[in-house]
Order: sequence, then C-alpha cells, then structure tokens
Amino acid sequence: MNTYQWKERLVERRVTYTLDLNGKLIVVENVPARVNVETGEQLFSPDTVEHLQKMIGQHSKPKRVIQVPVYEYA
Repeated sequence: MNTYQWKERLVERRVTYTLDLNGKLIVVENVPARVNVETGEQLFSPDTVEHLQKMIGQHSKPKRVIQVPVYEYA
C-alpha cells in the first residue's frame, strides 16, 4: 500500500488517550486524532502532542476521577 492509499483511510475523530505515568493511569477524553479506519491506529498532530504533554505535566485538576479495576494476566 502506498502512502496516498494509507492516508485515504484516515478519518478525523475524537478519541480517549490513556497513559500509564509511573503506575498512575491518566485518561484524557475528546483528544483530536486521525484514525485509520481499518486498523484503529491513532495519529496525533505535533500540536496535540505538545498540548497533552503540557496538560499532564502541569498536574492540573482533572474534570473527574474514576476508579479502575486492575487485573493481572496469568
């Protein structure tokens, strides 16, 4: 598949971004991304990545806090 065909399969969406930061789960909702409709791969613009880094680095007050169950694959 050439680059043009791959780009054709990308659609603009809002996604939920998750990050494990030193054992602490961070969830950011409604993040703009380009999503490959076949694979689900999410691509973020450099501006979006910079904004995410600033948000997470500033430790600002979250919109809400959720409880997350943790399982170990055995």
